[in-house]
Amino acid sequence: MEGNENTVKLYYNTEREKLEMPEYGRNILNMAKALRVIEDKAKRTEQAYAVVNAMETLNPQVHQQENYGQTLWDHLYMMAGYDIDIDSPYPAPSEDSSSNRPLMIPLNKRPVKARHYGRNIESIIDLIAGEQDGEMKTAMIRSLATYMRQQYLIWNKDSVADETIFKDIEKLSDYRIKVPEGINLSKISSNANFSRPGLNLNFNSNSKNRNPRSRNNKRNSNK
Repeated sequence: MEGNENTVKLYYNTEREKLEMPEYGRNILNMAKALRVIEDKAKRTEQAYAVVNAMETLNPQVHQQENYGQTLWDHLYMMAGYDIDIDSPYPAPSEDSSSNRPLMIPLNKRPVKARHYGRNIESIIDLIAGEQDGEMKTAMIRSLATYMRQQYLIWNKDSVADETIFKDIEKLSDYRIKVPEGINLSKISSNANFSRPGLNLNFNSNSKNRNPRSRNNKRNSNK
């Protein structure tokens, strides 16, 4: 149908320019680029405010950011290609600043001393080691020991002596912590369950009550 003025040509998204900010849509992108061809700066600025208002309406999640106003104007500059001369309420961002890759988060390569306790326990131990001796530090040690005992029982065996946990605390602290004599941990309830996460499936518990239809069938067969 080439040459027919009534023919509508359809474009696939794969044939169009990639959207760097899909949250605003292609129409906003076209509006931002259209600002560059407006010759009058006052008119160009007026239209820029209108585009930013439309961006705010289409992407209300931006309000969750601390300075969402500047974020919207920065996004407008980015979609327009950074080369628009307007009276913006915020300084124009530089193209170099937006193209910089974020800094890599450094990984903690120090090996974990006791995997069944985890790395967070080591951080807590470092914190307690810096505390002054006294009732507060003793209470912190008791709470830490109770939690470590729970983690120990999850990943190791069914029982553990309090003295074992105390020795682990002193060892993990490089003996900066000395567990006070006479400290006692609360007794473990007989109903306590220290199963590993995801393994407490209880397939056999209450198996007789899980299928009421089978009970009814059995009752009817005995009549």
